[in-house]
Amino acid sequence: MTKPLEGIKIIDFTHVQAGPACTQLLAWFGADVIKVERPGSGDVTRNQLRDIPDADALYFTMLNSNKKSLTLDTKKPEGKEILEKLVRESDVLVENFGPGALDRMGFSWERLNELNPKMIVASVKGFSDGHHYDDLKVYENVAQCAGGAASTTGFWDGPPTISAAALGDSNTGMHLAIGILTALLGRDKTGKGQKVAVSMQDSVLNLCRVKLRDQQRLERVGYLEEYPQYPHGEFSDVVPRGGNAGGGGQPGWVLKCKGWETDPNAYIYFTIQGHAWEPICKALGKPEWIDDPAYKTAEARQPHIFDIFKTIEGWLADKTKFEAVDILRKFDIPCAPVLTMKELANDPSLRASGTIVEVPHKKRGTYLTVGSPIKFSDLKPEVTASPLLGEHTDEVLASLGYSQQQIFNLREVKAV
Repeated sequence: MTKPLEGIKIIDFTHVQAGPACTQLLAWFGADVIKVERPGSGDVTRNQLRDIPDADALYFTMLNSNKKSLTLDTKKPEGKEILEKLVRESDVLVENFGPGALDRMGFSWERLNELNPKMIVASVKGFSDGHHYDDLKVYENVAQCAGGAASTTGFWDGPPTISAAALGDSNTGMHLAIGILTALLGRDKTGKGQKVAVSMQDSVLNLCRVKLRDQQRLERVGYLEEYPQYPHGEFSDVVPRGGNAGGGGQPGWVLKCKGWETDPNAYIYFTIQGHAWEPICKALGKPEWIDDPAYKTAEARQPHIFDIFKTIEGWLADKTKFEAVDILRKFDIPCAPVLTMKELANDPSLRASGTIVEVPHKKRGTYLTVGSPIKFSDLKPEVTASPLLGEHTDEVLASLGYSQQQIFNLREVKAV
């Protein structure tokens, strides 16, 4: 099967997570992604949090599947020459260096555009160009704090809380992938390349838009009726932390199920939507609540929402999280079990859909990773192993016209 991005060559100058997540997604869909790494060391995540000595860490393998690895020292003239040839033949260069790093390498936007006017140069930034913090180094948790996620996550009597989801890193990579694909479509119309940049702060804020919505509502009316603090708590002039409340205006909470005393994940998330109130009452064996003025409307329920949740927990007490969801879904009630990483890793549905895949690796053996979260009717992306350091150097150089003797000479001067 011809893959949609076949024929698109990408120079991958990224490392750690945000950039590699972006280029891996494009590689899954057929792009020829050449990961350029420093000879002898490569991406720092090859060595981070290793579980097998002398084998690439899972941090690296799970973000760099389907790619080629080219080792290249761009500080050497020979390395610069190789990179220039690669730029002339490529469509996209993706980087997440610190500010000015490409310029110092001698590959500014102007120089790249001179070498290849059709080149798209895509960058991950901590903050947007011109931002007063644009010189700050940014990692996942820094981005979550700068983008508004941390201040609105957690419980009202505790500190701001970081999410385990990679809102700063992988989320930014997904945004950048959209930008690259958009620029490629634009190039088809104009024949010109362009710069594409996504900042981690902006990407986190994009996922926090409902909290920005709430800030404006709070400034207008002074309270937020769907937050647990209403109607008995006090609101300041900023959006508070809402615990496990739903962000869409529908009251919801994480509730205990059978076994919670010994299993920290024996919980479900239960949402009380207005249209589902009658089915909820029937499922709980509380038909008298359906027309009771104290419960009939969302406004009436809010003052004693935690009493309602306590009643639901009483109903859940003799049911596992899976048993509870199996009952509730028959009533079309929005809910889900709190699933652990172990449960997800072994979920047969996720295995069957390709969301969780097993991949053979030359040094690790078989490892588990995520597959494409995007599903197509006519494409099933195949996930292949991440490359060993420099595994494809000879192949890439040969494709650029270097002879075996020239490749040998380049190794002798340690340019590759």
